[in-house]
Amino acid sequence: QLQLVESGGGLVQPGGSLRLSCAASGFTLDYYVIGWFRQAPGKEREGVAYISISGSTNYADAVKGRFTITRDNAKNTVYLQMNSLKAEDEAVYYCAATRGRIPYGSTWYMRSSYVYWGRGTQVAVSS
Repeated sequence: QLQLVESGGGLVQPGGSLRLSCAASGFTLDYYVIGWFRQAPGKEREGVAYISISGSTNYADAVKGRFTITRDNAKNTVYLQMNSLKAEDEAVYYCAATRGRIPYGSTWYMRSSYVYWGRGTQVAVSS
């Protein structure tokens, strides 16, 4: 069974850091592109970061310079390092995967670009 499992969420003070992990089971992440999304209460799920098979990355403007997405194929895991966290970063964070590449005509930050999804991990930012 193909599964993605997020972990690493929690409560952090503004300005703090967290590292989220997205571990795959039942398939090898080497051949998949990965996106991180987040959804705050009452808001649409939005794309945060993306990493291709070759390691190229994209970020939402709101997190550029603060978040870093990386992949460790040996551990079958993708990470999202989040620094300088703000109250507006508070959300449930999801990772998503699709094989090969983002479909033609789609974009990395569209939910429909991904086939497999994790169940999410909560990130709370509060003093």
